[in-house]
Amino acid sequence: MKKVITYGTYDLLHQGHINLLGRAKELGDYLIVGVTNDNFDRDRGKLNVRNNVLERVEAVKATGFADRIIIEDYVGQKIDDIQKYGVDIFAIGSDWEGKFDYLNEFCKVVYLPRTEGISSTQLRAESQKTVKIGITGCGRIAPRFVNESHWVNGVEVTAACDIDFSNTISFVTAQNIPNACQDYEKMLMLVDAVYIATPHLSHYTYIKQALESGKHVLCETPLVLNGQKARELYALAEARGLVLMEANKTAHCPAFNHLMVMIKSGVIGDVVDVEASLSKVWGNKALREFNPEQAGGSLFELGSYPLLPIIKLLGTRYENLTLYSRMENGIDIYTKGVFRYPKAICTFKVGLGVKTEGNLVISGTKGYALVPSPWWKTDYFELRYEDQNENKKFFYKWDGAGLRYEIHEFASCVLNHRFSSARLRRHESVCMADVMQQFAERRNFMEI
Repeated sequence: MKKVITYGTYDLLHQGHINLLGRAKELGDYLIVGVTNDNFDRDRGKLNVRNNVLERVEAVKATGFADRIIIEDYVGQKIDDIQKYGVDIFAIGSDWEGKFDYLNEFCKVVYLPRTEGISSTQLRAESQKTVKIGITGCGRIAPRFVNESHWVNGVEVTAACDIDFSNTISFVTAQNIPNACQDYEKMLMLVDAVYIATPHLSHYTYIKQALESGKHVLCETPLVLNGQKARELYALAEARGLVLMEANKTAHCPAFNHLMVMIKSGVIGDVVDVEASLSKVWGNKALREFNPEQAGGSLFELGSYPLLPIIKLLGTRYENLTLYSRMENGIDIYTKGVFRYPKAICTFKVGLGVKTEGNLVISGTKGYALVPSPWWKTDYFELRYEDQNENKKFFYKWDGAGLRYEIHEFASCVLNHRFSSARLRRHESVCMADVMQQFAERRNFMEI
């Protein structure tokens, strides 16, 4: 049997793709098609937002040419795939002429003629809609959001507002944003969506007002500090046909998503323990994060991140959660949480005045996964086993401040009318809000 392999993004699948797949199929008896992951355009300069990887896989499957479809996740995978699947021919479009000659060492390389006059880039340019985003809250994170948005096709920051209008003026001038709005209501009239980067306690009001005005919402984490309010807001978004998304950058990080998929596929067996930590030591106690009247403290500020892998892997139906905190001046400078699940125990640690190792360790019945500090900025992880010869290391690229991944997913949901992201499901976001509420109400809580 002669095996052929080819790769592509297959975004906005068109006749050119179909022709190329047909030509590749004619070269042998068995065609393997590699579909590149959701961040396929980052090395070309921008992230596009049309079809996600699942949609593109389904489109390729529907052509009937592929005998097997795989996902291309990392640099160098083509060599691994050729050897793994015993490939005889590597086929690719002629616009890549010469770029893959190095693969001749492993199999025959064939450059196939492309269909002239049509491409995904052209189709995107002709049909691309732009999501106009307004920012409320012109503080520390807002400039990073604007800078990261430049790397995502299909979005444009067109307005901003802040409770202090002088901050708004300074911000829009520095970031070259066309509209400085004196109030939130006026900004909502100018945009399709809002990014909320205000203090925690204002999130609920801003989200609800935006949704009631028919605007999509991307809100900084934590979304809200009350589970019932989170349920109410997601229900409102669904009723209005709008996207509401929590802006947890780790949830949308390519490496973290790959790790979650691998763990769920059973590579380390059944998960019986997750340990996640995140801490910072800041000397400036005048910051909002140390103000109890503004919902300061370790759990409210940092808790969403270590909660993420626990909830993603073991779900929202835990049997018990016990919280232990060291309190100073009305806020927790350190909190440790212990989850009990039916067949697992998980712990998380967060600190704003206590420093701890920021690793993520996921223990299973066959092995364990280690993401070294700072794990929330996942660009490398290891799978480790009893037989060290089976250990594997995975390296990824983390681009910029990481916000471009969440912006990309948000815009993709808006443009493709997907109202929930698999990277952070609505019920998972609600579960995080439930944990915040438990802490606020001091339920199952002990001060140390």
